[in-house]
Amino acid sequence: MRSAQQWLDLYGVSHKNPTNKTIHWICVPVIYWTVLAFVWSVPAAFLGDIAPWLNWAVITVIVVQLYYFVLSWRLALGMLVINIGLLWFTGWLASVSPWPVWQVALLAFVLAWIGQFIGHKIEGKKPSFFNDLQFLMIGPIWLLADAYRRLGLRI
Repeated sequence: MRSAQQWLDLYGVSHKNPTNKTIHWICVPVIYWTVLAFVWSVPAAFLGDIAPWLNWAVITVIVVQLYYFVLSWRLALGMLVINIGLLWFTGWLASVSPWPVWQVALLAFVLAWIGQFIGHKIEGKKPSFFNDLQFLMIGPIWLLADAYRRLGLRI
């Protein structure tokens, strides 16, 4: 299994252009949230009987967090904070939006992927996930690792 640093280095190969990087700073978090929002929208009434806050998005976050902890406990802790915030945001949005969460997420998902492909067109390299789907999980921690480096924190 590759280390976190190996994954980050491989991901970085197709993300060197400053414009593409900026686009990724906007689009990767949006895409990550939309996936959580789609999963949030899957009916799971029986889970709510176990605990009112439990749904498929929470279960998904638990599994994703385990993956991140295997790669890097420092990055996993940062992603845990992010994931809790995204779950809270999704719950809030579900309570105030006149549209179902999945519809809001679908619009954001399509727009963000258009942005991603524009960024890769500018970069001149295809997205990393075309080589390995695990890179879809690496994008968020690649951004977080960059934020850690800027703050002088170890990954």
